Amino acid sequence: MRTPIIAGNWKMYKLHDEAVKTAVELKSLVSNAGHCEVVIAPVFTALKTVADRLEGSNVKVAAQNCAAEANHSAQTGEVCADMIMDVGCEYVIVGHSERRQFHGETDDSVNRKVKACLEYGLKAIVCVGEDLSQRESGREKEVVGGQLAGGLAGLTLADMERIIIAYEPVWAIGTGKTATPEQAQEMHAYIRRALSGSHSAECAAGTRILYGGSVKPDNIRELMDREDIDGALVGGASLEAATFSKIVNYR
Repeated sequence: MRTPIIAGNWKMYKLHDEAVKTAVELKSLVSNAGHCEVVIAPVFTALKTVADRLEGSNVKVAAQNCAAEANHSAQTGEVCADMIMDVGCEYVIVGHSERRQFHGETDDSVNRKVKACLEYGLKAIVCVGEDLSQRESGREKEVVGGQLAGGLAGLTLADMERIIIAYEPVWAIGTGKTATPEQAQEMHAYIRRALSGSHSAECAAGTRILYGGSVKPDNIRELMDREDIDGALVGGASLEAATFSKIVNYR
């Protein structure tokens, strides 16, 4: 059994007090959500306080990025994995399409960041996905397969127990467009086959694969009914506690 994960990526939204207020509101709204893991990813400046206020609850905290270097070094502006662990995070989002598109993230840097996370016991939510031109040209599986191969290179079966994959079709992020449940399921099934080939059938069967791309309360149930969709990485709809709680409580 793969326990679903519903994760909210708050991106560069919410000042410190706003983030804390939303997290506290969410905590009470999802306190009975025993069917899934709940994760939120606030901005770096709010991580410590949010994690402290959520301690003992069923809502876990993720960072939205981390440094590729696993140790303290002269890297101005970077935050390394043990610092993220130190403030109470359990997860890190790695390789989000916005990091790839706007901040030069590559499969190699994703791989190094994943390994840095694993060194300190963090769980990595590794994002993969194609843009519109790649899908329209029929290259979506080639692109996603390459991102998987590069981002997960050198990981052992033990490492893979702390990896979550998030499939995010770039053309469906913040656009109001959503891959149909059939399109999402097709890609999730492909990802599982790819993991079976690169690691093992057992690894593939146990790895949780989230869907990210304009997930909302009115489409989450249909997505979650698909065999290979194990949760969601939610953007805009996670910013309000009431809305996000409806996604979490999809059952």
